[in-house]
Amino acid sequence: MYDTIHEECGVFGVFNKELNNDENIAATVYYGLYALQHRGQEGCGIVVNDDGVFSSYKDLGLVSDVFSNDTLKSLGQGSMAIGHVRYSTTGGNNRTNVQPIEVHHIKGSLAIAHNGNLTNAMKLREDMELTGSIFHTTSDTETIAYTIVKERLTTSSIESAVEVALHKMEGAYSLIIMSATKLIAARDRRGMRPLCYGVTEDGSYIVASESCALNAVGATFVRDILPGEILVFSKEGIQSITTHCGRAEKALCIFEYIYFARSDSNIDGVSVQAARLKAGRCLAKSHPVDADIVIGVPDSGLDAALGFAEESGIPYGIGFVKNKYIGRTFISPTQSARENQVRIKLNPIESMVNGKRVVLIDDSIVRGTTSARIVKLLKEAGAIEVHMRISAPPFLNPCYYGTDVDTKENLIANNHSIEEIAEIIGVDSLGYLTIEDAASLAEGSHCLACFTGEYPTTIPSEPAKFRFEQKLSETKS
Repeated sequence: MYDTIHEECGVFGVFNKELNNDENIAATVYYGLYALQHRGQEGCGIVVNDDGVFSSYKDLGLVSDVFSNDTLKSLGQGSMAIGHVRYSTTGGNNRTNVQPIEVHHIKGSLAIAHNGNLTNAMKLREDMELTGSIFHTTSDTETIAYTIVKERLTTSSIESAVEVALHKMEGAYSLIIMSATKLIAARDRRGMRPLCYGVTEDGSYIVASESCALNAVGATFVRDILPGEILVFSKEGIQSITTHCGRAEKALCIFEYIYFARSDSNIDGVSVQAARLKAGRCLAKSHPVDADIVIGVPDSGLDAALGFAEESGIPYGIGFVKNKYIGRTFISPTQSARENQVRIKLNPIESMVNGKRVVLIDDSIVRGTTSARIVKLLKEAGAIEVHMRISAPPFLNPCYYGTDVDTKENLIANNHSIEEIAEIIGVDSLGYLTIEDAASLAEGSHCLACFTGEYPTTIPSEPAKFRFEQKLSETKS
């Protein structure tokens, strides 16, 4: 049972024209994944390519827990490497599903890291199983890998195989694919998930889900990869394949700006922090309130809170201290522990809220349980009023593109009015960002299907998460 929105995944890749024995390429990927840790905390992995020989390590847990210095050194030297941090939006949380996924076939080897969800993954998988393919995971990433490998058997190059394979894929995917000699980055034709690349001082190319990961390894941002573009890095240089570009209207997930991405990232030319500040300013205009202080729920609510304060003239303050040493995968084994989970992660600063009318800014309300506990903490710390403002519209629909919102039943906004939600979570007033304001946070068109129900693609009949497990269970029965 989810109570907050969970991230999808983060991908990272490095390509050097020449092997650099003085640099541990796995360590570079480690730092990149560390910068992308906010996108997934369930598992992570790294694959290093040394002249076509792949060495890999992956496991459940945070990047800092999975990889030690000895582990990174054991992966050896190489001229290419890719990595992945995961939250399970499709497939269960087990080591088998941790990426990157490797496939060794008659024409060589391939490793792939994927951010997003395919909406036609079930059909692709069933077609391959009927022709004898055997799957080892319940992740749609393996379906992508096998689709590419199948095309590679009849094409002249790995990039040609990717180009043909992408014609068969529908939904959201930002991919980094590594063959024996090439690193390939690909983004779905709607650009639903972010992907960019940069270059280091020594000429190494870096591909990552967010620009903050480029900064973490000292790379200079070059540009975002275009929706539908396939970018090939090889010893011959960079090749851009644009046959899939312009085939669909752009639909970047607006929640990248509201919550998923890190504040210091820029996505498709827009500062994430600037978008969140704008969301806060919009909230101050559409849902004004008399109050003494504006505070945000760390971390994604902080910038919106600052924007609200700047627009409203109400002072901004730091209302919570966040425990930085507890990841979002923190396990609460008992009911009493679950009740205390919010208190362990967040502690209100009593001197900031005691005796004050507080405006509390957060990015979303999913089931309402966490919001109610946060409000309770503020009231216990002496807040005399709590007015909650949400920097996103109400969640009303499931997401099929890489976000862990896969059923309507548990979404509080589907079952209650805004006034009822306010009463349930214990706030004096509640206001959401309007759909119009959400659409205005960044230039261009975006996917707002979780708010509007207007999906940019055909959607599957099954919920996104665990649909392969459900299919497997049906087959066994």
